[in-house]
Amino acid sequence: MGQPEQRAEGAGPFTTRLAWRLPDGGTAVWESRLARRRGVLSVRPHSAGPAHHVRADAVSLTRLRRLNAVAAIAFVIGGALFAAGAAEAQFGSGDATECASIYFVGGLFFTLGGYVSLLQVINAPRHVPGGAGRLITPRWQWWGYEPTRVDWLSTFVLFAGTLVFAVDLLDSFRQGLSVQQVNRLIWAPDVIGCALFLISGHLAIAEIRHAHVRIHDLGPWIVAVNQLGSVLFMVSALAAYTRPATGSLVNADIANWGTLTGALCFSLAGVLQLGEHS
Repeated sequence: MGQPEQRAEGAGPFTTRLAWRLPDGGTAVWESRLARRRGVLSVRPHSAGPAHHVRADAVSLTRLRRLNAVAAIAFVIGGALFAAGAAEAQFGSGDATECASIYFVGGLFFTLGGYVSLLQVINAPRHVPGGAGRLITPRWQWWGYEPTRVDWLSTFVLFAGTLVFAVDLLDSFRQGLSVQQVNRLIWAPDVIGCALFLISGHLAIAEIRHAHVRIHDLGPWIVAVNQLGSVLFMVSALAAYTRPATGSLVNADIANWGTLTGALCFSLAGVLQLGEHS
């Protein structure tokens, strides 16, 4: 039988960091984000030598790099298009159909980024506690259900948020809606999508809470910038509520600027994510 884990750390019911004794007396440490984004775990030998990283096999590393690049580029483009749509609404003609078209294409890229992020979690290399300090490559899957993993739950909620945004973006093309219909079909899904983004970001923060963060690590910066973008999106959504009495937004300027700056945060996080690879 394998050796039991020495120590498990995490947030609530989620385990995000494991340390266990190796047969040779050394110690292996698995951290959730480090393993799924870079395909590595840390091993400290029994002797007083320094810890080193053990990488997954070439198949896993290639898979992680490609998925990471696709997700990152999708968020860069999606964020840029959302920013362009908000800039058009604030400074341009403000044509509703033109703005809706820009947002809709940006939403497609956000959905792609969300799904590929989920794929990266599902197909990430897995640790082997109790055996040699190494990672194994799972069989490729297009879908998986692992709600006990905080990284799966975070990316699943993110992906769900992008799908809810798609409802809002599609309904924004509809003409002749009453104020009540606008708030129910466009504003409400927008707020729900923003809430899901915030929940996803909170789970991402929980994932790295017990990690041994180094100053040059990009992971915490990416999580922080994404969460700031989610907060700005929520501010924008709340300001976009249409008052039934007047038919006007609570504050159109805040709605546009919140979307623009929040979208730029997601683009910046995507750029940073391009550097977070094995």
